[in-house]
Amino acid sequence: MAKKVILAGGSGFLGQTLARSLAADGWEPVVLTRAPRDQPAFREVLWNAETGGAWAAELEGAAAVVNLTGRSVNCVHTLEHSREILESRVNAVRALGKGYARAKQPPPVWVQCSATGYYGNAGDRLCDESLSYGPGFMAEVCRQWEETFAALDLPGVRRVVLRIGVVLGREAGALPPLARLTRLFLGGAAGSGRQYLSWIHRDDLIRIFSAALAQPELAGVYNACAPVPVTNAEFMRELRAALRRPWSPAAPEFIVQLAAKYLLKTDGSLALQGQRCVPARLRAAGFNFQYPAVGAAIRDLLKPAA
Repeated sequence: MAKKVILAGGSGFLGQTLARSLAADGWEPVVLTRAPRDQPAFREVLWNAETGGAWAAELEGAAAVVNLTGRSVNCVHTLEHSREILESRVNAVRALGKGYARAKQPPPVWVQCSATGYYGNAGDRLCDESLSYGPGFMAEVCRQWEETFAALDLPGVRRVVLRIGVVLGREAGALPPLARLTRLFLGGAAGSGRQYLSWIHRDDLIRIFSAALAQPELAGVYNACAPVPVTNAEFMRELRAALRRPWSPAAPEFIVQLAAKYLLKTDGSLALQGQRCVPARLRAAGFNFQYPAVGAAIRDLLKPAA
């Protein structure tokens, strides 16, 4: 009988990719979402990510929970959006915690998402899992997210926290909009270009999730990012090379801020700030990255799908 895994907030591109991958590996994924759809490979169940409900019955006897819930940060960080970004994460952790408390046989594994934004705008400081949280809005969100999870009473549950870097995917994530700009000969660095990008190929991230679910020795906090972070300028250089575009001048910081807000409907800080993170604990655990170098990752994702 297939082992059931609950994917809370699994309706986004990462959650859907993970659900299909787990189903192919013999798991029984159940996606908790605000808008269930008919899916051929897995079930989707209604939840509001805030309170109890019929969804909580899915926890009974399940093998694991993966919590990906959270309003996308890919938006302009107004006061209202910032409140939603924080509350959606904290409230979902609390709701799942209440479901655990009511279950007679709760899932023995909980994989909780966080982000490398935990370290704040860290400059060129090397960030491994031993460092404390940094300054800024996203660091505060991640701090409260993780502390809410740590405060739950979950006896006997193996907890894994994944601080996820910028996910590179073929159809969604950070790469498609940057590739569109680069194809239009607008592939220069953002601002100084010295800000670091802790990135990860989507396939490597899926493999990290699978390892976190299957390997009982994995517990605690892990940076889920490639082992070689790059600066924004280095990333854009590799992207231009992959798309066979010439050098482009850097966009001044104020242009990045304006274009992000009015053209891309996102926040300029996502491009102008960053972290230089390394997956020290994953490497120590023996995890091997299929795409450790950003150039190879970009070329793989830009090639036509088979």
